[in-house]
Amino acid sequence: MKALTRLLLAAALCWGAFGTAAAQDVEASDLVQGGMRAIQMIDQGKTGELWDGATPATRKRIARTDFAAKVSRSRSPLGAPLQRTWVAINRQAVADPDAETAGQYVSIEYETRFSNKPDGTLRELVSFHLDRDRIWRFSGYVLR
Repeated sequence: MKALTRLLLAAALCWGAFGTAAAQDVEASDLVQGGMRAIQMIDQGKTGELWDGATPATRKRIARTDFAAKVSRSRSPLGAPLQRTWVAINRQAVADPDAETAGQYVSIEYETRFSNKPDGTLRELVSFHLDRDRIWRFSGYVLR
């Protein structure tokens, strides 16, 4: 029951704004807000909960502890985010023999300034996948 509660919490925090809408029907503002919720979970050290609510393909690709460690290694040296602005939304249809990875994806890119790197910005990319049950779920985070 505890795992289910975490999954529902992550769902409400991350992609609840998307609901069961088709890929083309999702508003850009909802995508930006959903991406921001995912990044805020990372800011708050809730990477495990974010992973708990991720798409099945993501959970198969990387273990929960590995995901949390990878994100922590990339983010911890940067300090707290000082300013974050979304800069792009990309939609992509992926054809793949694996039904769990095929389908619609959206990625939201943010330009972020961190306290330990005040003279420059980095890009954060948050991705979501429209799963077979027509629910948008977190599928990835990259810092570059």
